[in-house]
Amino acid sequence: MTIDNLIIRVADWKTEKEALSAIRRDVFILEQKVPEEMEWDEYDQSSIHFIVTLENTALATARLTLDGRIGRMAVRHPYRNQSIGSKLLAFILQTALDKNIKKLHLHAQVSAIGFYEKQGFSARGDVFYEANIPHREMSKIIC
Repeated sequence: MTIDNLIIRVADWKTEKEALSAIRRDVFILEQKVPEEMEWDEYDQSSIHFIVTLENTALATARLTLDGRIGRMAVRHPYRNQSIGSKLLAFILQTALDKNIKKLHLHAQVSAIGFYEKQGFSARGDVFYEANIPHREMSKIIC
């Protein structure tokens, strides 16, 4: 698979909810066994959502709250380890900068800490559990 034709863009939750939700359902609910009632929350309506597509196939998503929290970042299993997550995160960082959001934070699954560290995020605090998955808080200042 070539990733030359990837499209990474801001998505509209109201009109693209189905595609965004399908990615999150695949990754979090089905694959990682996150309880469905934990996946959907009040931040979906007010966040900036992102989608990655390749030839009209939705591959990845994430969201950014207006207070700078990156969350719900998910890449479908067949498309992992191909730099899609890195490209999506770079797009999120640029979008945050464009919106004058300079302090970013997230709850990283412990298995993804190295990924975020490569992008300049720093871990802090102890490991904690969300949906029975170990996480750590991470943050980054951008300018």
